[in-house]
Amino acid sequence: MPSLSLRIDLDPDGRIGPGKIELLENIASFGSISAGARAMDMSYKRAWDLVEEMNTIFGKQVIAAQKGGKKGGGAQLTPVGLALVSRFRAIERAASAAAEQHIVALQAEIDAA
Repeated sequence: MPSLSLRIDLDPDGRIGPGKIELLENIASFGSISAGARAMDMSYKRAWDLVEEMNTIFGKQVIAAQKGGKKGGGAQLTPVGLALVSRFRAIERAASAAAEQHIVALQAEIDAA
């Protein structure tokens, strides 16, 4: 079955898509950038670069990180990060619902071939 993938281009040069949102969701779930990155087979550096990119796009921190130490570090989403995930997923659901009949029709064309 065909599926819809959503990317949102933001001014001036930013882009948010399913990968960045999944990273934020993993950071929220696991409580750390490194664990969130590992869940995606991504390096810590790549994850940190993506987080920094989102911070730049929104002009605010999307995560609050605590440095490691005896008790270890951690990370959690800020209100901006939580809103970003929530809004992206809502837009994704709305787009999927709007496109559903067309996706079914595309699959019917594939099946008829």
